[in-house]
Amino acid sequence: MCSKFRADWKAVFLNDPAARNAWEVLTYAGLHAVSWHRVAHFFWRCHLKFCARLISQITRLFTGIEIHPGATIGKGFFIDHGMGVVIGETAEVGDDCLIYHGVTLGGTSLEKKKRHPTLGNNVVIGAGAKVLGDIVLGDNVQVGANAVVLKDVPPNSVVVGIPGRVVVQDGHRVPEPQPLTHGRDMDPIMDILKSMLQRIEKLEDTTHENGKGG
Repeated sequence: MCSKFRADWKAVFLNDPAARNAWEVLTYAGLHAVSWHRVAHFFWRCHLKFCARLISQITRLFTGIEIHPGATIGKGFFIDHGMGVVIGETAEVGDDCLIYHGVTLGGTSLEKKKRHPTLGNNVVIGAGAKVLGDIVLGDNVQVGANAVVLKDVPPNSVVVGIPGRVVVQDGHRVPEPQPLTHGRDMDPIMDILKSMLQRIEKLEDTTHENGKGG
């Protein structure tokens, strides 16, 4: 556990250019939330569930960050700013991950099973993004601000939008699917006119042929 505390401390300086010295870092709500989560998680694994939940809720009260004590979090985890972050019970977070305020690692099922996301190593999730369900985000994935991710994401990808879609993978731009036009390319009146003109041309051709035959 001590090694994780040290890694979390270093992660602040690596990910936040505003962190100038140790005294300032001691005031970071994200660091407090992660540190106290590690204590709560220890009690959770020891089946002291009430103590774990009590620590979790007190931490939420003072930091605005809610991490369920059952969540598994790797070393070097940093929550920048942090207000409004929610991490569910069965969520799993890899090493050296960074998330911003307003992020939710939430569930989409009421069943008592794995129902929250799994994040690989070096994952970055932008402010306000929602990652929902028992899905996997591979190593080095970046999720854009306010994206809603509902499906697995391969490693080394950038995800944006609602619902989230991969726009960059392994450093290469992913071709965009054909966009919906919502009928903008349709002109029903012109279609009717074209159909009428085609019909008139056929009738004229038929009349002309019958006249020759007479």
